[in-house]
Amino acid sequence: MKLLRLVPEVTKIQFMRWRKISFPLSGAVAIASLALFFMVGLNFGIDFKGGTLLELRSMQGPANLAQVRTTLSGLKLGDVQVQEFGEPEEVLIRIESQEGHEQSSQVVVSKVREALGQNYEFRRTEVVGPRVSGELATKGFLAVAISLVMILFYIWFRFEWQFAAGAIITTFNDIVFTIGFFSLFQLDFSLSSIAAVLTIIGYSLNDTVVVYDRIRENLRRYKKMQLEELLDLSINETLSRTTMTSATTLLALLALYFFGGEVIQSFVLAMIVGVVVGTYSSIFLAAPLLILLGLRTSVFNSNRDDEPKKA
Repeated sequence: MKLLRLVPEVTKIQFMRWRKISFPLSGAVAIASLALFFMVGLNFGIDFKGGTLLELRSMQGPANLAQVRTTLSGLKLGDVQVQEFGEPEEVLIRIESQEGHEQSSQVVVSKVREALGQNYEFRRTEVVGPRVSGELATKGFLAVAISLVMILFYIWFRFEWQFAAGAIITTFNDIVFTIGFFSLFQLDFSLSSIAAVLTIIGYSLNDTVVVYDRIRENLRRYKKMQLEELLDLSINETLSRTTMTSATTLLALLALYFFGGEVIQSFVLAMIVGVVVGTYSSIFLAAPLLILLGLRTSVFNSNRDDEPKKA
């Protein structure tokens, strides 16, 4: 078990001293992420923009992407994206939504089949209309907003308002960073990305609540202890659990990223970033925010007044 332990069983790291660095750093990253979102924007996938997605496999060795682009550009179908998908023989084609009658997408698929002939096997075809894609985008972002509001009320009911505000700020920081990551690298943002963001919210919140629950216990136990010292104690007591949970989650995600295939790579990459950021925020943001929000040890009544004995 000692070989598997990432941190010592007992640590005395003074995390509160790092808040002078973690607060400005997190604020700068959040501002940069929001700037990227509004200036560059997200690379919305077919789920949100509408259009036709085709997955093909070359029947004659590695696919010639340049030839496929040239062939499809002559069909005058608007924005057409062609990229390698997994193996060299596989091709992923995205074609923007076509104006006109409802059967326009089927016409697009027929034109592509005729143009590429018998050289490619059509393995997958997905069609999303503009109206449906708009509804999906609205409902996806609404789901994220509602989840944050429900989290606020739950933690406010479970703890004090400072804990609720700290959890929301921490979770919002994780979401903004993830959105900024998508904007920076122009990863395909689809419905699976919304699922990744919601999963990140749950993961980050779980870590944060574990730390907050230990803080609440220690507030009742060590009423005379200084708040900064008590917060350091609480984080150190949960540090082993936090790091082990993150490490095991990352092992599973890395296996999915490298061996799970191209289809889920953007989802898994968002999850990897979210786990790393969520672990950082639960340690360096969630607890220090309680000081900034004016938490006082007197808010909890205590029957115990025994502070830990100093060695």
